[in-house]
Amino acid sequence: MAQHTVRLEDALVTRREFLCRCGMGFGGLALTPLLHEAAGLAPTRSAEAANPLAPRPPQFRSRAKRIVHFFLNGGPSHVDTFDPKPALEKHNGKPLPFENLRTERKTGAAFASPFKFQKYGRSGIEVSELFAQVGQCVDDIAVIRSMQANLPNHEPSLMLMNCGDAVMSRPSVGSWVTYGLGAENQNLPGFIAMCPGGYPIKEAENWQSGFLPGAYQGTFIDTQHTHIEKLIEYIRNNYTSLEAQRQQLDLLHRINLEHQERRRQDARLEARIQSFELAYRMQMEAADAFDISRESAAIRAMYGEGVHARQTLIARRLLERGVRFIQLWHGAGQPWDNHEDIEKNHRKIAREIDQPIAALIKDLKQRGMLDDTLIIWGGEFGRTPTVELNDAGKEKKGRDHNPYGFSMWLAGGGVKGGSVYGATDEFGFRAVENPVHVHDLHATILHLLGFDHETFTYRYAGRDFRLTDVSGRVVREIVA
Repeated sequence: MAQHTVRLEDALVTRREFLCRCGMGFGGLALTPLLHEAAGLAPTRSAEAANPLAPRPPQFRSRAKRIVHFFLNGGPSHVDTFDPKPALEKHNGKPLPFENLRTERKTGAAFASPFKFQKYGRSGIEVSELFAQVGQCVDDIAVIRSMQANLPNHEPSLMLMNCGDAVMSRPSVGSWVTYGLGAENQNLPGFIAMCPGGYPIKEAENWQSGFLPGAYQGTFIDTQHTHIEKLIEYIRNNYTSLEAQRQQLDLLHRINLEHQERRRQDARLEARIQSFELAYRMQMEAADAFDISRESAAIRAMYGEGVHARQTLIARRLLERGVRFIQLWHGAGQPWDNHEDIEKNHRKIAREIDQPIAALIKDLKQRGMLDDTLIIWGGEFGRTPTVELNDAGKEKKGRDHNPYGFSMWLAGGGVKGGSVYGATDEFGFRAVENPVHVHDLHATILHLLGFDHETFTYRYAGRDFRLTDVSGRVVREIVA
């Protein structure tokens, strides 16, 4: 929601309470439509709150209208994917010429990447063989090689990357986006998180709505399933017809409205009402959106086989149908957390997503959707350029967590393709050139969507909160 809308409602809270308590509440009833008109929202029936997911314009014109976030939970190694470091080969097996930075576990000597890099596209950006097919799309990608987080631990780093705060419970990025823009399709959730096999670490906290209304929380889908009733629990009512369900919902809606009038539009009650209505409407559209058999054989072949190909193709179908924010997790737990045998493990899991990610970029581009769809790739942090040691001091051929410098990339949605921003030191341990903190990334994402991260706020507990807390800058060098 645009900043002036948020501020207007906040400024009138005390006055609204006064009007609701005086004259049997008729002053408050009169004020409600005025507030909605000033906020640019559609008029509502008496005592009925506006649909929180109705589409809304951003604060200023922008290219990006929707987001797909590939979350490689566990932390992919930047020095094995998008940040080549020849110095590691030169010093392989030798101590670094400076003290190893403090990480969660003990690390030893320099550990050269077991993967080959090569230049791709007109831009000549080097990409690892792990993502050879993504490399073919590098002219549409902006690689940030100087990302920084706060801590070398999964839980706080996940919260920082997803919610903007490593400690306190805050709304997720997807919740902020749907709060600001709403959804273009009222028959599907505005924010969907797909993860095959179950929850990632921190579970639903990764897509929580926090202090924002509950309607903006992400909807979890376990994409290991293919049957619609397992993909989305209770999507169908096998005992009552749609007509009978509609009658029941209408009755429940009238009862809820009477209850709501006495409680001055309780946000929790409104979120529950909206969830009932959305669940009813989804019965008619969700089955079609998740059915990739409706795609041509050529498109299915382009995305490839397996659960990640399927969920990525589903994501494209959801984008076409107006879902605003889609997060694609690699799997339950933290599959990219490769402390041992990183060559074997990174190769296996990269093979699962390289083709689907490249296919999505190409597919969106051929459909004219890449220009206004922002794609984000990365994990909660990177990994050390040094080898991890066990308790006995023996090398485990893996890498520990590294929040000091790592890589992420963005594509589409107003991003300057074929560009590289920032750099880590010659070994890849710390960001030394144009560091980009997670708050800076969030500020840039909001900017690409048409929001000023400093004024896009929500009033809660007497304070104007924002996704970027009290810092963050837009990385304009990667904006087209």
